[in-house]
Amino acid sequence: MLRTSTHTPPSFGVHPPHRLPDETRVGGVTLQVSDLQRSVEYYSNVLGMTVLDHEENLARLGVAGSGEPLAVLREKPGIARASRAGRFGLFHFAVLLPGRPSLGRFAAHLFSSGVRPGMADHAVSEALYLTDPDGLGIEVYADRPRGSWARQGNELVMVTDPLDIADVIAAGQGEAWTYMPEGTLMGHIHLHVGEITAAEAFYHTALGFDKTVWSYPGALFMSAGGYHHHLATNVWSPGPSAREDEARLLEWELIIPNVEEAVPVARRIRDAGYVVDQAGLTWLAADPWGTSVRIAGAHR
Repeated sequence: MLRTSTHTPPSFGVHPPHRLPDETRVGGVTLQVSDLQRSVEYYSNVLGMTVLDHEENLARLGVAGSGEPLAVLREKPGIARASRAGRFGLFHFAVLLPGRPSLGRFAAHLFSSGVRPGMADHAVSEALYLTDPDGLGIEVYADRPRGSWARQGNELVMVTDPLDIADVIAAGQGEAWTYMPEGTLMGHIHLHVGEITAAEAFYHTALGFDKTVWSYPGALFMSAGGYHHHLATNVWSPGPSAREDEARLLEWELIIPNVEEAVPVARRIRDAGYVVDQAGLTWLAADPWGTSVRIAGAHR
């Protein structure tokens, strides 16, 4: 029996001819790292992820009790640290906490551990920024209520303003941070690309994301189901694409509500002229700069 999802257009944004289902979300990221044990310690001790599975050269980490990893770490000894100038590919992956109190506890934990993150108020969310031991970018953030998100015409308003970190920490009410709480998930992926129009052709027209913010200098933000963004692309890096001998994003996952709805998504990308490889009930496609997205149904 075919399961269907809602496709109610949000009150803002630009919609492609074929939109992703509203319940589409971002899944985990697979990262290439140079020292697995060092990375596992960072993701566990600093970020608060739990090791879900550990093999000789691979570890899956996420929220305790969840079978779905947020980060899969693959070790490749001897690789170089990610370029400071950035490569086409990962700018950062963004872990969404269930609320501002959690972000406050996480911020207090970072400062008490001697970690000084980057910080920003994006109007729709409040965010902290880190880099892992290989120089890969990480955002940990909490959303503001959707009812508070402002619009300018048909476009959502996002900014990069100073964060009131004292007020964020106060929201944690002095409670200790021990690990990422239940309800934590991957909120969005932010990629360096070579050209915004080509990124729009792949992610908006072919894949089916709505455009939500397009006036931010050098960037394009996209989402499904009226979220502020599940994906951002920018032209802030000179490139080229990350090399095989560098720390990098190997792939990120886009989870469609069910397999039946994932099939036409993969077909549309292939019909648009991009290479799509099928592996069981998942499909792997690469954008024009070689960044791979794995499309999967939620019930696989």
